Amino acid sequence: MASDHEPGFKFYIGIWIVMICIAGLEVIVTYQHLPSRTFTAILVILAFIEGGIALLYFMHMKYESPNLFWTLIPITVFVLFMLDHIWPDAYRLARLSLFR
Repeated sequence: MASDHEPGFKFYIGIWIVMICIAGLEVIVTYQHLPSRTFTAILVILAFIEGGIALLYFMHMKYESPNLFWTLIPITVFVLFMLDHIWPDAYRLARLSLFR
């Protein structure tokens, strides 16, 4: 049964507090005068952690079958990869005189 292994309301409040703490840590890091690469790396790592927590607990992926997870993640990575390679062509086409 689904209700046997899903956590209660208090657990989700705890997860929410952890995510607020991560957001607060991001604000604290923003006010530190760090080098650009370090600053960006820290914020990206914290964003991935926060996104992973949201994906696992608030979108209930932790309690789904592994087949769903291994179907959605590669498709999402593929779509993001393809978007990364298609957008530069769209900007190039917009600058051509043929489409003005």
